[in-house]
Amino acid sequence: MTTSPAPLPSALALFDFDGTITTLETMPVFLRRSIPRHRLVVGWVVLAPLILGYQLRLVSGTLVRRAIVWFGYAGLSCSAVTAAGEVFARDYLPTVLRPEAVERLAWHKAQGHRVVVVSGGLDVYLAPWCKAEGVELLGSSLECRHGVLTGRYEGRQCVRGEKVRRVHELCAPHDYALVYAYGDTPEDDALLAMADRKYYRWRELVRVD
Repeated sequence: MTTSPAPLPSALALFDFDGTITTLETMPVFLRRSIPRHRLVVGWVVLAPLILGYQLRLVSGTLVRRAIVWFGYAGLSCSAVTAAGEVFARDYLPTVLRPEAVERLAWHKAQGHRVVVVSGGLDVYLAPWCKAEGVELLGSSLECRHGVLTGRYEGRQCVRGEKVRRVHELCAPHDYALVYAYGDTPEDDALLAMADRKYYRWRELVRVD
């Protein structure tokens, strides 16, 4: 006797994390807590031109994050940074969650929807948080070789069009009756574009024909 596959959830809900689920950008906080202090001090001087360029919108966030990860993490123990991520997820992230995000996540889960966090943030702290919340994660990963971080990302950063590519790699959005997406910056535009119901900074974007 063959059994039929379990039916898909009726809807897919895609959430950016920093600034959408949280009240602020959490990755900079994690960087300060997990990178050795002497590297932070020197890095602030060395990378200042890049950071200023980002603030002036002359340099992409992707480039700045890549430079910070290289300078901050190359040569560090993978297990130490992973442990820091678990502590960060448990002790810090719950303190910066948006009440409306907590409510909406709970609603989607209660409806039986498939919920996926799609973030450029690092999975060393997002993965334990998502596991505790019972939701899936598509995020950025640090490259680890022989127990040591190389200072590079494992694959591409999960931002802009890469968010959409990762979602399609995970599932077929058109199989769901409804797709929701939530974001808060232009880096989420591609993710929002694939949704039937899209929310930017917690306001629903309504198409006007």
